[in-house]
Amino acid sequence: MRAISILAALSVSAFAQEDPMQAEYYHRQEIPLPKGEVMEISSIALMPGEKVAVASRRGDVWICSGAYGEDLSKVTWQKFAEGLHEPLGMFYKDGSLFLTQRPEFTRLEDTDGDGKADVFETINSDWGINGNYHEYAFGSKPDKNGDVWINLCLTGSAAAESDWRGWTVRITPEGKMIPTCSGIRSPGGIGMNASGDMFYTDNQGLWNGSSSLKWLKPGSFQGNPTGNKYHKLAGLPAPPEPESGSRVLAERLKHPEFIPPAVVLPHAIVGNSPTGIAADTSGGKFGPWNEQLYIGEQTKSEVQRVCLEMVNGLYQGAVFHFLNGFEAGIVPLRFDDEKGIIFVGGTNRGWASKGSKPFSFERVQWTGKTPFEILTMTANHDGFTLNFTEPVDEKSASDPASYTMAAWTYILQKTYGSPEVDKATPIVKSATVSEDKKSVRLEIEGLVRGHVHHLDAKGVKSAKGKGIWHPNAYYTLNEIPAK
Repeated sequence: MRAISILAALSVSAFAQEDPMQAEYYHRQEIPLPKGEVMEISSIALMPGEKVAVASRRGDVWICSGAYGEDLSKVTWQKFAEGLHEPLGMFYKDGSLFLTQRPEFTRLEDTDGDGKADVFETINSDWGINGNYHEYAFGSKPDKNGDVWINLCLTGSAAAESDWRGWTVRITPEGKMIPTCSGIRSPGGIGMNASGDMFYTDNQGLWNGSSSLKWLKPGSFQGNPTGNKYHKLAGLPAPPEPESGSRVLAERLKHPEFIPPAVVLPHAIVGNSPTGIAADTSGGKFGPWNEQLYIGEQTKSEVQRVCLEMVNGLYQGAVFHFLNGFEAGIVPLRFDDEKGIIFVGGTNRGWASKGSKPFSFERVQWTGKTPFEILTMTANHDGFTLNFTEPVDEKSASDPASYTMAAWTYILQKTYGSPEVDKATPIVKSATVSEDKKSVRLEIEGLVRGHVHHLDAKGVKSAKGKGIWHPNAYYTLNEIPAK
């Protein structure tokens, strides 16, 4: 995310509009906020009794009652805490709220039952901080070991002037900080997939040709060497020093610790500033996307959808456009697996975003009607397999002319971002429809290892004659499977 002018923010906001087809499948609603309050929502936590806690960038924590109700006019709010420092990560556990703030990881508790926190416990504050606006700290929910993962933004997004800036650290249940991954630039969110592996979204900038979803494999280097020097604080091996002007594939083949982005989110095509991450483990309560990821998008006020697979020990997969029309730029995103509801919080202070409001709190529910979509896109040694949400029309789906593909990558460089480079045009040679007509195997000539592969399947129709709701997929081919 980048600081921008007020004029730019207004120009982006003017284009907010929900896809007219969306309401048929998903019901997006605004949840009323406390009157007169500036609620630039930065964190969301689900609590017992269908209560939802939200934290604001200004340091307040509120408890919302009624956010699950049919009549949202009955929503009520109780301020739980104030005076915190831009919390970007919050969860509820064992009667307490836990927050990742800029300077520390904190536990809040209401011990006397008056609805307000009276215990503020610092669990860990072993990383550095100064007055720079960009030294954000994004925290996760606990992993299977009870550790909370925290991504520490660079100073000003381009320097590392405080200890451990540009690193991911873990805070153990005992409160110990463990430096875990290096190479972070400007995170926008952090969260686990359905298997419990941790991911984060990093924004386009220095050493990031485009924004992307990245796998935080313990011990990995994520691509930006600005904060490498802090390995000395813990006696860790020095992270790699990539060559500016190279490519991610070339550098990660030289440096095995360099884990490439699992899914590149092509800049200005898919989005500009990816944020919160939530895994769907609802078993179908939000549609057929079980075990896929939902990713917030701040600039375009959208939620994207990602399907992942692991090939040769690396995650890779495809991103699809999904939900749009939100009233402010999404930062936190929280999914309730039991109820099948996505809660999102919005803010546009300092960052351009679509939407008519400077901040918002919204929810999305599935209507029960499934759109005709590409459910998953998986890699083969000679192409891709597309699985669909319903049977396809065999004539259109088996016609190679129904598909087009382009491929490209980005320069790995110390300057800001990158154009699309090393462009290629893979050719769809054949398209074979499965017996149940719910999948198509594409034979493709010219796959390129390490490239983003953009598939446009707009020529495919369903057996009922419908077009694909979102016919474009962007697959990051880190590895080509063996034959």
